[in-house]
Amino acid sequence: MSMRDIIIKTADMLKERFEGEGSGHDWWHIYRVWQNAKNIAEYEKCDKEIVELAALLHDIADWKFNDGDEKAGSRVARQWLREQDAEEEVIVRVCEIIDNVTFKGAKVTNNMQSIEGMIVQDADRLDAIGAVGIGRAFAYGGFKGREMYNPKVAHQLHDSFEAYKNSESNTINHFYEKLLFLKDMMNTKRGRELAEGRHEFMEQFLERFYKEWDGEI
Repeated sequence: MSMRDIIIKTADMLKERFEGEGSGHDWWHIYRVWQNAKNIAEYEKCDKEIVELAALLHDIADWKFNDGDEKAGSRVARQWLREQDAEEEVIVRVCEIIDNVTFKGAKVTNNMQSIEGMIVQDADRLDAIGAVGIGRAFAYGGFKGREMYNPKVAHQLHDSFEAYKNSESNTINHFYEKLLFLKDMMNTKRGRELAEGRHEFMEQFLERFYKEWDGEI
């Protein structure tokens, strides 16, 4: 089976598996990350098929839905790719990206090595910010039963993945613990360009949110 055939078959499998999921980690999140990744890849010297495959599979078994298991994604992806008779080199490269793509805390070093991984990481982070990112943040907060906002609870900058994983802070705090950092954490020039407007929109949203919260407007 060719790489293009594997990509198409993978997209079909993921659409069937994740369509209708309600936490913001649904098929359409995967689809948007896939499109973002293809956009960024046009501006970089990279293996575009590895980019597409890793973008599609980046959330196949997210740690947030697998008891905090950081290796669940690469383990499930590896099994799927072997069933499609993908070459071992492809499997290794894709799984390395999956293992390192996730945000691990504001003070945690990014370990992504390959340009393909950097593109996928940027594509995923773009979907966490801007108008779509705001919607996803509140969808996930509601899914987890978290408060929308509590001014008595201060946000925290996590210095380890364990601290970040164990956080149960409210959704507005999530902006200060992750989302507002992402613009400056982009790996690629194109990623940074796309992040600018989305970041600005989040700042405008927060300004409006606080004014409405305090009854000013």
